[in-house]
Parts: sequence; C-alpha cells; structure tokens
Amino acid sequence: MTSKRWQEWLLLLGGVWLLVAPSVLGSTSDLNSSWNAWILGVLVIATVWWAQAKPAEKTTGWLQATYGTWLFAAPWVLGFSGLAEPSWNAWLTGVGIVAVACWDVVDRSSRPVIRPPTTREDHITHSSH
Repeated sequence: MTSKRWQEWLLLLGGVWLLVAPSVLGSTSDLNSSWNAWILGVLVIATVWWAQAKPAEKTTGWLQATYGTWLFAAPWVLGFSGLAEPSWNAWLTGVGIVAVACWDVVDRSSRPVIRPPTTREDHITHSSH
C-alpha cells in the first residue's frame, strides 16, 4: 500500500485491531463478539485494499461507515452487551471507524477525479481540441 491517505492507514489499524482484539481482551469464549470482531476486521481490511486499488471509488468510505455503525450496534443485536470488554471495544472501535470513514468520504469528495485517457486515440482526440 502506497497511499498517503492517513484515513486508510487508521482504518487498516482498526481492522487489524478487530482481528486481534478477542485474544487481547480475553473474550474469545464469547463466539458472538469474537466472530463479529473477526468478520468486521476482515471486511475493514479488505475495503482498505479496495480503496487502495481504486482511489477514485467513493463507495469504500460509505462501506466503512456501515461497518462501524454495525459494530456499534452489535453488542445489543448479538446479545453481548453485558460483557464489558467486547462491548466497549465494539462501541469505541465502531465510533472510531465511522468518524474516520466519514472524514474519508468528505476528503475524497473534495478532491477532483483525474482519469488518464484509456487509449492512445482518446489522448490524441482530447489533445487536438
């Protein structure tokens, strides 16, 4: 990854954290919170890679915000809100992912999209005007 976009690096760190959090927090015995963290970690990381491969794509930021929103709601929806460590991890990480993803969406929207010509003929046609 060669991006200079700090939002993507933070989202990548968030995804990696989600992958290791159940072990670090000692909550692997709760399958709902653990699998939720692992699945969301993979999705967050995969979406960062997608954003790297397609820098003009704006969908990736919205997907990340959706992941963060789900992560925040998951303790109640999946029934682990009574477990302090995985719940607080989901709430704080979810809010962080939503905040960074929204910043990413705003940042991407404010940058002009510059696309190179797709063929040599397109380049010649556009250059002659």
